[in-house]
Amino acid sequence: MTPGREAEVDEPAGSLTTSRRPRADYRTDLVTVLLGTWFSIGLFLDAWAHSNVPELESFFTPWHAVFYSGFAATGAWILWVLWRNHQQGLRGLDAVPVGYGPAVVALPLFAAAGVGDYLWHTFIGIEQGIDILFSPTHLVLITSMVLILTAPLRTLWSDRGVVSPSLKRFLPAGLALSFTTSLVLLFAGYADATVFTGEQVIRAFSFEKGANGIGRAAELAASVVVTNLIMIVPLLLAVRRFRLPFGAATLLAFVVMLLSTAVADYENISTAIGFIVSGVLIDVLVLKLRPSEDRVKEYRIFAGAASFATWAVFFATAIIDQGTTPSVTEMWTGAPVMAALHAVLMAVVLVPTARR
Repeated sequence: MTPGREAEVDEPAGSLTTSRRPRADYRTDLVTVLLGTWFSIGLFLDAWAHSNVPELESFFTPWHAVFYSGFAATGAWILWVLWRNHQQGLRGLDAVPVGYGPAVVALPLFAAAGVGDYLWHTFIGIEQGIDILFSPTHLVLITSMVLILTAPLRTLWSDRGVVSPSLKRFLPAGLALSFTTSLVLLFAGYADATVFTGEQVIRAFSFEKGANGIGRAAELAASVVVTNLIMIVPLLLAVRRFRLPFGAATLLAFVVMLLSTAVADYENISTAIGFIVSGVLIDVLVLKLRPSEDRVKEYRIFAGAASFATWAVFFATAIIDQGTTPSVTEMWTGAPVMAALHAVLMAVVLVPTARR
């Protein structure tokens, strides 16, 4: 395959389709995801500003400039890819690379939501609390972002010849998966355990038993459940399709925590380090267990072990950081087990039986 050009899709034997749609090559996908990184970072900067800049009263901010300029660059790149294919004689849908269709649909959707967001901020006001996560224009923006960002993942997923990619080959798809996970977690910010500091973790699970005053314990317990599912499901889907290269889980944890620390105003550094350590442990589990939909037992063991390791490290990191344990032992010893059980349940739902 020549870098920078599109590869023809292999037609399955006996296929009746006459589609000439190309598949984006590695460089095209890499540029797409790197430009997507631009406007993903812009979104997280904007989220930080909404949470930490009280006098924020205008749509025209530096953070919106980063966000929307990143979208403009990404949109221009995708349209140029379509134009390049058009120049090579492909017309209509045939000019859209495999996996890029949802992204092409999402471009005008995002632009319309951007205009709507301007009108919303002008006439309704600027959100600075949990309402930012439920704003209709923000929900359309995040949905269209996910469709755009996941184009490289769909490209690799659709290539049935790729089963065991190297880390370099997997990088565009891995970054797409990581940024998408980060965006989903951002919009579950009211139940995001990654933004807790070590001191907050210890304090949340330290309370008087029977006093009916659990403080932030319920918030942290719920956050562990939600965050665990958001981070384990992408991995469970990926290991169904690919033999993941060593480093894929660490990449996911690194990207999620890179953006999470910004949202937490860089106060959760010890927690972030713990999640990255967990990513390395999960990579070791992938290497040793080789989970797949053909190896159901290993797939379920992987799900439970990966989640247990993540949250055992999460609490260990807080304990080391603060030099003390939470006072309610049942909470911090039971939470990793609960997370493991939830992950095994998801594994059973995703792969009920071995593929015949």
